Amino acid sequence: MAAGNMKQIRRRIKSVQSTMQITKAMELVASSKVRRAKERVERSRPYFDTLYDTITRIAAANRDGSSVYTKPREVKKSLYLVIAGDRGLAGGYNANIFKLATAQMAGKDTAVITIGKKAQEHYAKHAGSVLADYPGIAETMRISDTHSIVRQFLDLFKRGEVDEVFLCYTKYVSPLTQEPRCIQLLPLSFGKEETDTKQSRVLTEYDPSPEAVFNEIIPEYLNGVLYGAVVESYASEQSARRMAMEAASDNAGEMIENLNLSYNRARQASITQEITEIVAGAGQVGS
Repeated sequence: MAAGNMKQIRRRIKSVQSTMQITKAMELVASSKVRRAKERVERSRPYFDTLYDTITRIAAANRDGSSVYTKPREVKKSLYLVIAGDRGLAGGYNANIFKLATAQMAGKDTAVITIGKKAQEHYAKHAGSVLADYPGIAETMRISDTHSIVRQFLDLFKRGEVDEVFLCYTKYVSPLTQEPRCIQLLPLSFGKEETDTKQSRVLTEYDPSPEAVFNEIIPEYLNGVLYGAVVESYASEQSARRMAMEAASDNAGEMIENLNLSYNRARQASITQEITEIVAGAGQVGS
């Protein structure tokens, strides 16, 4: 019986060791991708900050609310852009963003544009209107790749087919922290205090008008926001995967230690049983 247990334990140890090799390799790959993704995040943030500073300054000069991008309207249909990963094995990364998006969509008539294979798979299983899917673009994303996506939801918004647009993504805070977020893209809203600060800082004349300049720069602003969100989400995905694979490797190591202990105990029990049988047999022969 002990010999059978020992064989099972040896097979289990080999299986766990094979799994541990895979998780270690995935951890190393994710660590390498995290470094590159973090560099992309750091390069994209100044671009977004400059765009945001410019757009709020122009908004301060355009207070009449005449722009189609800022004018509030009755909300009948909402559009959500949901950014998730292209692969699994990333801990709660995908589940967290889906949970947030579901909470935000509750009670609304919604349509969805998915970015990432996991988002595509998730919303294909749920009732609702999926307008477009963009899987496998996050790793090689460029600012020009956002143009078709932004143009699509801008056209829908301007035609009145959707009345508000939201973006759900995961913000990269640190290698250990990622925060799912949902922000409103359209209609744009800037706080009065913020626009007052921009207006008091500099007095600028816009030709032909602040509204015209504002309407021209909004698509570029949205391109920058979407690109930044995809880059942040990709860095978050790789960080979450690295942490998940590190935890899996640590758990596999602990499991191997426990299995080795069980194997040694079974081996000791087998030896003890053999000694007991030999002693018992010798006693019977001697009698």
